[in-house]
Amino acid sequence: MLNLVGVALGLLWSIAVVWLPQSLDLPFIPAPVAVPGAMIAPGLVLIGMIAAVALRRFLTEPEPLSARAEVDQSVLTETLAHLVLALVVWPFVANSLGGAMVLAMGFSFALARLVSWAGAYLWAPLRWLGFSATFFPTVVAAIWSVAAWSG
Repeated sequence: MLNLVGVALGLLWSIAVVWLPQSLDLPFIPAPVAVPGAMIAPGLVLIGMIAAVALRRFLTEPEPLSARAEVDQSVLTETLAHLVLALVVWPFVANSLGGAMVLAMGFSFALARLVSWAGAYLWAPLRWLGFSATFFPTVVAAIWSVAAWSG
């Protein structure tokens, strides 16, 4: 049940992340500037995750991977999947809704991945919150972009 609360909070966070930049009427930022800028924070989180996985593997070889190393690897794999989705969808979002949207999504992404990573060790609902707050902004923004583009 608490996992569903994490998902619901992640969905609410996602709506806020997509709605807030639109409601503030921020200046237009071109997609070729915004999309690479939006990837900086997620990229830094990814660097940290890769370093953590590499360090755990370095310290445990040739032994089997520890449970912590497996958790780190799982979170890293999940983060890479989210980044691929972002790289596919965010350019369209930036072109249709403006670059400020993807900049906000980039910072939100980084924060949500850190919450998910911490939740993997501390409390499962936090992991679900982090997962949802990473995944749903991209989905909500994609739907909003298609609606703006087609209407």
